[in-house]
Amino acid sequence: MDKHALSERDICTKFITPALRRAGWDVMSQIREEVSFTKGRIIVRGKLVSRGKAKRADYALYYRPNIPLALIEAKDNSYGVGDGMQQGLDYATTLHIPFVFSSNGDGFVFHDRTGSGGATETNLSLDAFPPPAELWGRYRAWKGLTDQAEQIVLQDYFEDGSGKGPRYYQVNAVNAAIEAIAKGSDRILLVMATGTGKTYTAFQILWRLWKAGRKKRILYLADRNVLIDQTMVNDFRPFGAAMAKLSTDAKTIERDDGSVIDLTTAIGRHRRIDTAYEIYLGLYQAITGPEERQKIFREFSREFFDLIVIDECHRGSAAEDSAWREILEYFSSATQIGLTATPKETKYVSNIDYFGPPVYSYSLKEGIRDGFLAPYKVVKVHIDRDVEGYRPQKGQLDREGQEVEDRIYNTKDFDHTLVLDDRTKLVARKVTEFLKESGDRFQKAILFCVDREHAGRMRQALINENADLVAENYRYVMRIVGGDTEGEEQLGNFIDPESKYPVLVTTSRLLSTGVDVQTCRLIVLDREVGSMTEFKQIIGRGTRVHEDTRKFYFTLIDFRGATSHFADPDFDGEPVQIYEPGENEPIAPPDDVPPTGVDGERLPETPGEDEIIVDGESPDISISEGEEHRRKIYVDGVGAKIVAERVEYLDENGKLVTESLRDFTKKALKKRFASLDDFLKRWKAAERKQAILDELEAEGLPLDPIAEELGKDLDPFDLICHVAFDKKPLIYLSPSHPMKSPT
Repeated sequence: MDKHALSERDICTKFITPALRRAGWDVMSQIREEVSFTKGRIIVRGKLVSRGKAKRADYALYYRPNIPLALIEAKDNSYGVGDGMQQGLDYATTLHIPFVFSSNGDGFVFHDRTGSGGATETNLSLDAFPPPAELWGRYRAWKGLTDQAEQIVLQDYFEDGSGKGPRYYQVNAVNAAIEAIAKGSDRILLVMATGTGKTYTAFQILWRLWKAGRKKRILYLADRNVLIDQTMVNDFRPFGAAMAKLSTDAKTIERDDGSVIDLTTAIGRHRRIDTAYEIYLGLYQAITGPEERQKIFREFSREFFDLIVIDECHRGSAAEDSAWREILEYFSSATQIGLTATPKETKYVSNIDYFGPPVYSYSLKEGIRDGFLAPYKVVKVHIDRDVEGYRPQKGQLDREGQEVEDRIYNTKDFDHTLVLDDRTKLVARKVTEFLKESGDRFQKAILFCVDREHAGRMRQALINENADLVAENYRYVMRIVGGDTEGEEQLGNFIDPESKYPVLVTTSRLLSTGVDVQTCRLIVLDREVGSMTEFKQIIGRGTRVHEDTRKFYFTLIDFRGATSHFADPDFDGEPVQIYEPGENEPIAPPDDVPPTGVDGERLPETPGEDEIIVDGESPDISISEGEEHRRKIYVDGVGAKIVAERVEYLDENGKLVTESLRDFTKKALKKRFASLDDFLKRWKAAERKQAILDELEAEGLPLDPIAEELGKDLDPFDLICHVAFDKKPLIYLSPSHPMKSPT
C-alpha cells in the first residue's frame, strides 16, 4: 500500500483510529471524529448573508462525555508527522483541552500543554499512543483533583436523548465551575455574553452537583418573573417534582415547544414556605423588602441552602447597600455562583470583589466570531438641535404660555426637562423611513426613550407615521413600560417569535436582566446610555440568531451618540458597518459597503468557496423612574432636521477614528509608502499596477471613495500622488467613466 496515495480520511481510518483502539479508547463513547465546534462567522454584504467555515477538529478524545482530554489533527502522508500541530494547538486553546496530537499515519507528535514536567513535545510510534487512564492521570495531577473532587468532576451531564449537547464554551464554563467548586471554592463568577445560554449553562452545573450529592438544596435568584417562569418550564424542567417557585401565584406557562405546564409554588396563602423541595427559584423582590415582614427568606435556616445561583449578578446583588446582598450574607455558608454578561464596569466593580475573578469568560466578540451571535450594523444620525443646541428666542412661550428660560439647551435637556416635539416626530419619521427602505416594516424593533412620558410621545409619533399598519392592527406600535398594564400584557407576544404583533415597542430604561426577543432586528437609541454595562445589555437585545426567521444580523440606529462607547477599550464586538446618513440621504445603510470582521479586518466582497450563503435578496423592559417628578417644558414649532457633522471609520485595528476621509486615506497611504520616491519605485517595479491597488483595497484602502469625495476622476497613479504627497494631478479621466484599472 502506497501511503502517499491515501487521502487524509484514509489515513484516519486505516492508521489513526486503529492506533486509538489498541490504546484502549472506546470508539462509541470516547472518540469523536470531524468535530465542528463553531457555527462559522456570519458575514454581511449588504443584504447577502453568508457563514464562514466552521472550525472542525479531526478527532476529539473524551474521558467521559463532555470531559475532553485530547485533540488529534490528521494530515495525509505527503505532510510531516507534526504538520498539524500548530492548528491543533490553536483549537486546543479555544477548547481548553490540555493534550494535542498530530499525525500523518506514520506516528504521533504529542504536545503536553499542562507544563507538568518532562518534555513539552515528544514523538510517539503508532503503538505508543497513551491510554485514557494515563491522560486522565496527567489531567488530574495538573488540576490538583483529590479523590473526592474527582467524583464530582466525573459526574455526567444531563442528556435528554435528542443528541443535542452543550456548545464548546458552555462545556468550558460548566467544567471550570465544577472543578473550582470540587476544589473548595465557594464564590464563583461566570461571564458570558447575552444570548450565549447562561441559564442552560447554570442548569448543567446545578444538575451535576445535585446528582453527585454535593449540593442538595439549591436557590436560583433572578429579578424578573418571566425569567423564573421560562427557566422552570424549559432549561430546569428535568428537576421535575423536586423544584418549586417561591411565589403564591400559581400559573400555567407555555414552553418553547408549545406545550403547557403548571408551575409548582412553594409559598402558601399565609406566606409560609414549604421546605420539602430541593430546588427553589425566586425573585429577589418576592422574598425580601425594606420591611421586616417582607423578608420571608428568613423562614429558611441559614444553612438550609448549600448552593445559590444569582442570575445577572451585575444588577446589584453584589453591591454593599443592596437589599439582595442581605440574602447572600444570610446564606453565607452556601456556595454562590454569579452569572453576568458585564461585570467589569467601575460602577459594579464590587462584583469582582465579591465573587473574585471569573473562572471563565466568553465575550460578545467571541460569540460573533464563532457565529453563535448576530453581528450588527450601526446608523448614526445627528440632529441639528443636538449638535448645535437650542436657545429660545427672547420671550419664547411654552405650550402652557409660560416664558422659557433663556439658556442653551442640549441633549441632556431634551425630553428630560425640555420637549421639542418636532424632534420626536423627526426620529419617528426617520425610523419609519428605515423600515420602508429596508423592505420589511414588520421587523421587530425596540426604541429606547428617556422616560415613560417620552416613550408615550414616541409611540404616538410612530402611530402617525405608520397609520396604514396601525389601522390593520392597533398593536403594531405599543408602549411597554412599568405600570402600563396594556403594554405589559403584550410583552409575551413581543417575545414570541411566532407572534406578528407588537412590532414596534417604545420603552424607557433597559433593565440589565434583558428581554429575550430572539427576532429583534432593529434597536433605536433616543436617550443617552450612561454606562458600558447598560450599553452592552442593549446590544444584547439584538445579538440572538434566529435561523427559522432568517434573522442573522440586526441594526442599531443611534440618535444620541450613545455608540461613543465603541471607543472604550473595554468594549468588544464592534459593528460590521457604521453609516452616517446626510440630510437628504437614505437612512438605511448602503448595500455596497465592503464587509469587515470582528477585528475590523477587510473581508472579500463576494462569498468564498468555504462560505455558505444563508440569506439573500420579559419582563418589563423598563424600570420606574426613581427621580423626583419635574415639570417638562413643551416648546412647539421649533423644527429639527438631520445634519452630518462628522464621519467615522474603522481603522486597521477595528477601532473608530474621527477625521476626514482624505486625512484618513493620506495617513494610511503614507504608512505604506514612506515617500514619493518609495511609491514611484514600487509603482514602476510592479509588473501589474492593478496588483498595488488590490493590495491597498485588501488593507481597507479602496481609492474610489476618496475620488468620489474629491469630485475628481483621476488616474490611480495621480490620485495617490495627489492625496498622499500633495502633488498636482495631471491626468483626468472622462467624467462618464469610473476609475480605470491600470495595466
